[in-house]
Amino acid sequence: MWTTAKEARAQVQRLWDRGELLREACGAATHFPLRLSLKKPGSADITERFEAVRAWAAGLRNAPPLRIEWQPVRHRVQGEQQLPAALWLDALDDAVRWLDKQADWQRFADLVRMTRQRCPDVLPWVCKYPLQALALHPQWPALLQVVVWVRQHPRPAVYLRQVDAPGVHSKLIETHRAVLAALLDLALPAESIEADSTGVAQFAARYGFLDKPVRIRCRVLDPAVQTLEGLTCPDMTLDVHSFSQLRLAVRRVIITENEINFLSLPSMPGGLAVFGAGYGWDALAQAGWLHRLPLYYWGDIDTHGFAILNQLRGFFPQVRSVLMDRATLEAHRDFWGHEDKPQQADLPHLTATERQLYDALRDNHLRQGLRLEQEHLGFAWVSAQLRQLP
Repeated sequence: MWTTAKEARAQVQRLWDRGELLREACGAATHFPLRLSLKKPGSADITERFEAVRAWAAGLRNAPPLRIEWQPVRHRVQGEQQLPAALWLDALDDAVRWLDKQADWQRFADLVRMTRQRCPDVLPWVCKYPLQALALHPQWPALLQVVVWVRQHPRPAVYLRQVDAPGVHSKLIETHRAVLAALLDLALPAESIEADSTGVAQFAARYGFLDKPVRIRCRVLDPAVQTLEGLTCPDMTLDVHSFSQLRLAVRRVIITENEINFLSLPSMPGGLAVFGAGYGWDALAQAGWLHRLPLYYWGDIDTHGFAILNQLRGFFPQVRSVLMDRATLEAHRDFWGHEDKPQQADLPHLTATERQLYDALRDNHLRQGLRLEQEHLGFAWVSAQLRQLP
């Protein structure tokens, strides 16, 4: 149908929703005067539906911000008439008022002005993502304070809590790491950025802040192994460096990623349990003494469990799987579950027996998406299998 005032306004709204109108505040090339798309009546409409055409033209005439280019047409009865040939908005102010966006426009213009005065290096991000910047208007002064502070203190080697900038608190930085990363990448020299550290999780490393230490949880399984005086089989949580410096008389280590399994592992001569959740294997790999001990990994019997085992074996070639075999799977048929998104990759670090079971799971030879979660294993079965560890 023919373009109405409502549809013309919708065209302008789409420009706002794409950020095009806000970018005018950045000094980019202007859209104005802006010609709007106009679908108008054809000659047959003028001949056969003239009253409808005249009502359409009147509706556009009554849309205040629009400037209309008129075109003369001749009707066999009515004679020469003027109909819209083009629609224009002459000024940005007209568009903003028509959309009732004056307050948002003023906030964004103030934000651009502030950015240009205090930290012009980040203005390209503001102009590229104007709607996101507008949404951050309440926090924007503090975000600029962070950028200015980091530029004045490159790679500061402090925790985020120690950033001493007016109006800035650590929660603000934590909440807006993704945006701050984009701003800091623009504002800082290359030598102040650790390029290999990417993503929100590595924000601290990328810009030289101290990060919360990774902690490793372990539990002694042998009462004869001495840790601290008066403690027997303690459940300990240590930072990575302290864990790497442990000097315990353990002879084997079992890693499991289920907390209840970790807590319920039975006593084991010379044994140490490690709770494998919440950190990467590279953290464990920093403990040189682990590389000299027999390691066992107990995970779910599914494709992801074997993928984790494969990854762990890339750090510790000596690791052996336990309770991840065909006999354990068959003995617990009543607890077979479903794996929603199985792994499909080849896993080069599996043994021949492990790969055979992995392929059977990956290729659905036993059942579609089969998995057996480790917490479903019977305790008697677990204890019997662990007693057979060399």
